[in-house]
Amino acid sequence: MRDCVIIIPTYNEKENIAKIIPYTLQLSERFDILIVDDGSPDGTADVVRNLMSEFPNRVHLLERSGKLGLGTAYITGFKWALEKDYAYIFEMDADFSHPPEKLLDLLAACENDAAYLSVGSRYIKGGGVVNWPFDRLFLSWIASKYVRLITGMRIKDTTAGFVCYRRETLQQIDFSKIKFVGYAFQIEMKFAVWLLELKVIEVPILFKDREIGTSKMHGGIIKEAVLGVLQMKWQSLKDKYFYTRKKRSI
Repeated sequence: MRDCVIIIPTYNEKENIAKIIPYTLQLSERFDILIVDDGSPDGTADVVRNLMSEFPNRVHLLERSGKLGLGTAYITGFKWALEKDYAYIFEMDADFSHPPEKLLDLLAACENDAAYLSVGSRYIKGGGVVNWPFDRLFLSWIASKYVRLITGMRIKDTTAGFVCYRRETLQQIDFSKIKFVGYAFQIEMKFAVWLLELKVIEVPILFKDREIGTSKMHGGIIKEAVLGVLQMKWQSLKDKYFYTRKKRSI
């Protein structure tokens, strides 16, 4: 079995990806990186191919035909990682908003503290956000409160996209049931783990706004998250094991 793979979805991230791959790989020899690129016209995939030559067998690339959504990018990466027998599977952004050094803390939570999912959290003691305008910070905080209220999850940072899964966690989830592609994807995956009653640990991080490139946030993503949470809760009331690959006996 292989060890750790970090999945990074990209679209027009050539400057960031050229920096974050070498930086992350030097943190630990245990880390491999999988880039899932959605046909970036800026040549992101070409940068990754060059780094594949520099770091053989540690950098991998999946290319898709266009912008197909964050959620589908991660699910494509999850399936690839499970096929390759990785034990620990991470999500991380390309733009250094997620501090790569914290990958080691996320790994420790799963490997040493028996978490099935560890979450890089902005909203627990020791966590926070740097360089965000007040309106965005307030929106994020309200969104997290809203999700916890509707779903009952006791996870403070429900929209976090910096996480580590044990392979056993992902093996229990039916990816065909994960329907959302933006912020709601991150919420839906956590909700699936929560319904499985698996241990989740939050690790404090300082989230730093991107310095290079543009945010992928737009109004449709926010609308999806608001409506998606209600849909997820309703589905769970009808079938608690909706997301489970193998249905449990009730």
